[in-house]
Amino acid sequence: MEHHLLFERFLSERRASLPDIDIDVESARRLDVYDRIFERFGAERVAVTGMPETYRARHALRDAGLALGLAPQVVDRVAKSFPHIRACDIRSALDELPELRRLKADAGSYGRLWELAEGLDKLPRAMAMHPCGVILSNSSLLDRLPVQPTAQGAYPMVQADKDDVEDLGLLKLDVLGVRMQSAIAHAVAEIRRTTGRQIGLDNADHVPLDDVFAFQMIQDSDTVGMFQLESPGQQDLVGRLQPRDPQDVIADISLFRPGPMQGGMPAMYIAARHGAAPVYPHPDLEPVLADTYGVTIWHEQIIDILTVMTGCERALAEVARRILADEKRLPKLESWFREKAAARGYTPKVLDEVWNIVSSFGAYGFCRAHAVAFAVPALQSAWLKAHHPAALYAGLLEHDPGMWPLRVIVSDARRHNVPVLPVDINASKPAYTVEATGTGFGVRLSLSSVKGISKEEVTRIAAGQPYNSLQDFLQRAHPALPIAERLIHIGALDPLKSEQTRRDLLLQATELHRHTRTRPGAGQLPIDDSLLTAGPSGLREMTSRERLDAELGVLKIDVSQHLMEHHHRLLREIGAVDAKHLRAMHPGQHVLVAGVRASTQTPPIPSGKRVIFVTLEDGSGLVDIAFFEDSHEACAHTIFHNGLLLVRGTVEARGPRRTVVGQMVWDLEQLAAARRDHGPQAVLDLLGRTSPAPTPAQPTAPSRTLVDGTAGARLHPYADLQPAGTRSANLTQLGHTSPGNAG
Repeated sequence: MEHHLLFERFLSERRASLPDIDIDVESARRLDVYDRIFERFGAERVAVTGMPETYRARHALRDAGLALGLAPQVVDRVAKSFPHIRACDIRSALDELPELRRLKADAGSYGRLWELAEGLDKLPRAMAMHPCGVILSNSSLLDRLPVQPTAQGAYPMVQADKDDVEDLGLLKLDVLGVRMQSAIAHAVAEIRRTTGRQIGLDNADHVPLDDVFAFQMIQDSDTVGMFQLESPGQQDLVGRLQPRDPQDVIADISLFRPGPMQGGMPAMYIAARHGAAPVYPHPDLEPVLADTYGVTIWHEQIIDILTVMTGCERALAEVARRILADEKRLPKLESWFREKAAARGYTPKVLDEVWNIVSSFGAYGFCRAHAVAFAVPALQSAWLKAHHPAALYAGLLEHDPGMWPLRVIVSDARRHNVPVLPVDINASKPAYTVEATGTGFGVRLSLSSVKGISKEEVTRIAAGQPYNSLQDFLQRAHPALPIAERLIHIGALDPLKSEQTRRDLLLQATELHRHTRTRPGAGQLPIDDSLLTAGPSGLREMTSRERLDAELGVLKIDVSQHLMEHHHRLLREIGAVDAKHLRAMHPGQHVLVAGVRASTQTPPIPSGKRVIFVTLEDGSGLVDIAFFEDSHEACAHTIFHNGLLLVRGTVEARGPRRTVVGQMVWDLEQLAAARRDHGPQAVLDLLGRTSPAPTPAQPTAPSRTLVDGTAGARLHPYADLQPAGTRSANLTQLGHTSPGNAG
């Protein structure tokens, strides 16, 4: 009632089809819900839905390459070079995509790989368990349908996909595992464990959905880790929208969908939201559209528009709304609408305007009830980030619910003064935990985060804590030697090493492991420390870069320091601007930005042209970059095949945020190697410079003659760097609101 939801959207006497029954549950407990369903209704009446996996480009290339006898590492490199496209488009992608040009040059050396891989398009590769579909029927279900056991053998799986199941008239439940729900549950449990406070998520006194601190973070686009709001596109949208209450967030989630975005609805809503007078097709529709400032966003509004103008009941209006997606039935529906509405006195001009809204948007709108259901955990996660950030980060790292790599979550935690504590064999637990520090709370990395470690090893290590020496650890925890070495490499045994280095511990671990393999009997180690060396071996300690490489290799997280810290001197010399200072730059200024590539996307846009959207993370924040087609020939290969990038581009204003239109890109590691081997001038030569830039670079004042960015650009030390084909493009020309996934 509070959100004006309509029951007829889901179920009414006029609905002939079976209802959709969806329930969101914690992803970590989804199979527990499955077990409860089987227990409640009986194993003979329940089955899970199958999901045929068909060949797409990468899998087709892998299997065809291995069948041709190509080396596995070669097959892996070729497959990873391709985007996620259909297998039948492999050769056209080779011809058209700039990032594949080098691969195309060697295409002949791969024999029939391309032909065979394309031939696998859409062929079934495997039958997997659908991630959410559960079938309910009577006791004859397993006798009437072919079923097979799931990979784990736990459930009978129907040999049909979800569409076939619905065509057969079977009742399907969608039990959706949502990782953010598990992350929030983990956060709440950690708050209770560390503070004794029991948070009631659905208690408005505990977690108010209109919390001022949470909304300040949303308005600042500080949304990494917030459900539904953390993508680059959503950061852009909330920055321009500036949500003030839960209804704005509900609208935001609804607008960030392909249909509304293609129809330009976000721009219309934002303009009305910030003061433009709302426009209603007719005064009768003001009650329907008032809370969205005259912009039609939701299915429920389509239902009410049809109800108001034709006089039909909402149940029939919902039937009509569903017909909007059927082009064959659309003309008949239009005739019905015009006849009924005209009989109620609406003019042809009003009918034309309203039908244009209904027909073009009704099939693509979003369900308000769904938006409300998404907005609630979104605002709960925002509240947790504002008031219990360490607990939320622990949940995010444990269940990995969002679009960002874990290292981006770790970097965001540091920016919010939440220390991320390294793996420690005496302090780390199987899961990520909150741990008190001198100034508040931090997040302790889990034992499970170590690459290749088994559940059994994690359980043994946790059960045996604390350990007082390397020998004690190996004797009681029994880790495999590679796991012990990885733990030593990342410093998990540093509290035990005294004056020894990590290299000393590696030597000792190898010797102890050899002794257990060659010693007669049960492989017991001696009770004393007789096998350990008397003191340090003289081997030097690992350098900071070696430690960082070990962390990235074992944990995929840079824990001891940010990866970009090794490039700060170089970036100062060339005048690069970090994400924090980019916010003060003015539209049209030319900048150099650098960072770790956090995401790369090529979403469809209304113009049909290909735009590469890249997000870099540099330790101070995220930088969104758009590369238009005229830069792809020079930039695409570097973008897709390197992890650390330096980008030259032009600043664009997106509300309070700043984005960059990329013009040229370099592999930052290559530049760093050039500086190391040949000095700073080698980097300037690669960048096309003849003299160094000011150090450090600072945002410059805008030119008073700035109109289209060219005058202001001359104030930047790199304003004279203009690659061939450079243009000053405006992101708003795309009709796409963000450097994120349009969906």
